Parts: sequence; C-alpha cells; structure tokens
Amino acid sequence: MKRIRHLEIHLVHGCNLCCESCSHYSNQGHKGILSLAEAEFSMKLWNQRLNPHTFSLLGGEPSIHPDLPGFVALARRHWPTAHLRLVTNGFFLHRHPTLPTVLQRDPNACIYLSIHHDAPQYKEKLQPILALLRSWISDYGIRVETYLSFKNWTRGYQGSGSGMEPYNDGLPRQSWERCHAKYCPQLFEGKIWKCAPLAYLKLQDAKYRLSGSWKPYLQYQPLASDCSDEQLVDFFHREEELSCGMCPANPVKFKLPLPLNSLNPGIIKIS
Repeated sequence: MKRIRHLEIHLVHGCNLCCESCSHYSNQGHKGILSLAEAEFSMKLWNQRLNPHTFSLLGGEPSIHPDLPGFVALARRHWPTAHLRLVTNGFFLHRHPTLPTVLQRDPNACIYLSIHHDAPQYKEKLQPILALLRSWISDYGIRVETYLSFKNWTRGYQGSGSGMEPYNDGLPRQSWERCHAKYCPQLFEGKIWKCAPLAYLKLQDAKYRLSGSWKPYLQYQPLASDCSDEQLVDFFHREEELSCGMCPANPVKFKLPLPLNSLNPGIIKIS
C-alpha cells in the first residue's frame, strides 16, 4: 500500500456555476455523470494499492448527482481510514435529505463548502444553503468547513472553448511549484492522472477540437492499475514534468466574475 496525501474523483462533469478559467473545465458546458458501478470498478482497481490520507468527492458539482449519498458510502467502504471530503458549492444539497444521516455515522467525513464569490447576489443565494447546513450540524452533528475559493482564483489556461490555449511558458518546474493543485491526482476511467487539467483535457478536446498547441498535453499517459510497484512509487514521487508547462509559470490572481451570470440551463436551475 502506497500512502498518498490526496486522491479525487469526479462524480459529475457539469456545474451549475460558470467560474471563469475553472481548472476542471466545469465552466465549459460538459455533461455526464459517473455511475456507482463505474466508481466501484475504478476504486476496486486501486484500494489495495493506494492509501490516501484524504479522498475527495467533487466535480463539476457533485450534488447534481442523484446518488450522492451512495458515493459517500462507497468511498468509505473502499478507503475506510481516509478523511472523506465532499467538495460542493452547496446549491443542490437540499436534494439529498438522507445525506446527513450517512455523514452522521462517519466522524472522519466532512462537507467542504466552496464559496465562489462575495457579491451581494451570491451571498443572498448562499443564505438558504448555510441555514440548511446549520440545521444538519445541529440535528446530526456532521462536520462542515467553508473555503473562500474565489480569494485565490487564477487562470490555468488562456481563453475558453475552441479558443482555449495553454500558456507554454517553458518553465514546468516553476509552474509546478506555484500550482494550487500539485497534490490533487484524479481517479478517472480507472487510471490515476496527475491533476484535473490533464485528466479532463480530452473531454475539452472532444467537445471543442482544440488547437495543435494542446497535442503534447493530450498525449499525457496516466498511471494504469497494472503498473509495477516501482512505477507507482515513481508516479507519486515525481514533481514537475513536461505537462506542467501547459499551466502558467507565474499565475496571477484575478477577480472572478459573478458565476451566477451564466448558469447551465436545464438541470441547473437555482431556486
């Protein structure tokens, strides 16, 4: 068993918010959800080889998924000692009334509320979510943490859609050192990917047919479950690699535009 600090899995690729330059490309109109069976298959491939300190359920927005409580139980079954985080913007937690019951039985699990703006309009939408979480804390004793994610927002790529381009600064070591997600490998399609921008880049290419600038990064090879022990250790000990060059060597914080302005229609209606 290889002890690692963190492992993440996408339950949903889409999101109700549209945060400019989202590192998971969840602002790019992607769809699709992970089934419990698919997640179980992927977790079984790795649960005897990896021992993450923290295992995160996220997206996209995971609370869009109708089987969200089932994923909490599934993750705990495969990694019984990991700190389990449900990373959510909270807007659809009310759709999962059984979720606090599942979390109540798990003292090492936590709802991690990611707050994406400080505008009055956003704060107004946030009030019912905070009230719901306060009631869950009071009635079920669950753990909730909040994170002001908009405070540290930077661009990981230039443009969007078919016009999206990598930075190609040519300083992969510096890009890695300044990366907010350097310790956030992704479990995706049964394989382990260094980070979200690499894991979900092929979804972006399939939807938008990205320019040739992305070719070196689309050729990235994730870690397969039939890897040797030596390959596994090397993967998690490796710091920068050439693929890190797609991200900026000098990321600059910027004021995130209000993400409520471009909501994904259909399944994404905030009330």
